[in-house]
Amino acid sequence: MTQQQYILNRKLNILELGKKLENISEACRRLGVSRQHYYDIKEAVKENGIDGLVEKSRSQPRYRNRVSEQLEKAVMDYALDEPTHGQVRVENELKKKGIVISAGGIRAVWLRAGIQTMDLRLKRLEKFSAETGAVLTESQVQALEDAKNEKEAHGEIETHFPGFLLGQDTYYVGNIKGVGNIYQQTAIDTFSNVGFAKVYTEKTALVAADMLNDKVLPFFDEHQVPLLRVLTDRGGEYCGKKESHPFELFCHLSDVEHSRTKAYHPQTNGCTEKLNQTIQNEFYKVAFRKKLYGSLEAIQTDLDAFMDRYNRDRTNQGKNCKGRTPFETFEQSLELVRDFVPREIDSEKTLAIVN
Repeated sequence: MTQQQYILNRKLNILELGKKLENISEACRRLGVSRQHYYDIKEAVKENGIDGLVEKSRSQPRYRNRVSEQLEKAVMDYALDEPTHGQVRVENELKKKGIVISAGGIRAVWLRAGIQTMDLRLKRLEKFSAETGAVLTESQVQALEDAKNEKEAHGEIETHFPGFLLGQDTYYVGNIKGVGNIYQQTAIDTFSNVGFAKVYTEKTALVAADMLNDKVLPFFDEHQVPLLRVLTDRGGEYCGKKESHPFELFCHLSDVEHSRTKAYHPQTNGCTEKLNQTIQNEFYKVAFRKKLYGSLEAIQTDLDAFMDRYNRDRTNQGKNCKGRTPFETFEQSLELVRDFVPREIDSEKTLAIVN
């Protein structure tokens, strides 16, 4: 019996005893209640039946503590645009737009709207897209979302300045009709969290080398920052004989030392795993709900735009970023590169300095 049921039965017992004894005063005396209480119960039953005896909450919503309708609309609109962002991220991003609201206030808005989890916000986006004529539905993208379980990596690696260590990984995105299997080469500067991503239809050593040649090294060369080392897992696209394996050979010719993670320990390359998770949550899960892709080039175009926002606009909570964007962290840390790595040195001296 619940407390509510107990209180309801006790009130009915007062009425029944008064009727049985035919003496209200005696009934109230035996049960230890006032006659006024008896008549209040009788009047409640007469007006509303047994439902009138149910205890009603006296608490009233404190509307003064709620955010304004304008702020609430901004939070709800942002949740529709970026449903995978958490409350702290939303707070930082809205602050950049001049909208000040705490993370707790954002969660309160989400709770009232019933979208407090990422899955609920994604379902809201799907419903909105369906109502406005979106192409894909939940059932159509379910295979992509379940294709590979998201890996959560923990731990820290040693990194002292931009270019000291680059993490690289292969991420399976999924299979799209008309395009085929899609693999993403992911790379991240482990100091500044500047990220790079490129999609391919195969998982080979050639595409792993192409990622460095097309995306990574041009960026570091543009800023005159040497890339000293790259960290990968022990996959076949990364490991082989130096004289014949395309990726190993490219690293050797580019004076980039190649290190491998410990077997069965993906957390060793945790920064790259985390970037994979971020791209999956904030780009693919949203993009595949809004647009039907028919070519790899179309995916790459939107992915490039996302990575540009990730590097230059999106606040990052990483150890060295501390709320800055990755590109801001990279630019503001260039002095460390000049302090640790003189420009006119050969590769052997470089390795001696950093080791």
